[in-house]
Amino acid sequence: MRVLPRLVLLASLAGLTACTTITPEERRGQDEARCAGYGFRRGTDAFAACLQRIDLARYADRRARLYDDTWYPGGVVPGSGYGRVW
Repeated sequence: MRVLPRLVLLASLAGLTACTTITPEERRGQDEARCAGYGFRRGTDAFAACLQRIDLARYADRRARLYDDTWYPGGVVPGSGYGRVW
C-alpha cells in the first residue's frame, strides 16, 4: 500500500514539470529574435512595428481563447476585466 502514495506523488511531479512559464524578458527576447529573423533591424520603426504586431496577435489569441471557453462567464469578472455579456 505504500506504492500508491508514491505513484500519486510521481504523477503530480510529472504534471508540474510539464508546466512552463516564461518571463517577460524571455518573451521579449524571443519576439526580438523573431523580428530579426524576418530581416528587421533593431532600432528601426519597422522593427518596433513588428514587435507591436506580435504583441497584438498574442492578445487577440488570448481573447479568442477566453471567448471560446464555455466556463468563462464574460462581463466584468473580478480579476479578469471585461468580456462577453450574456
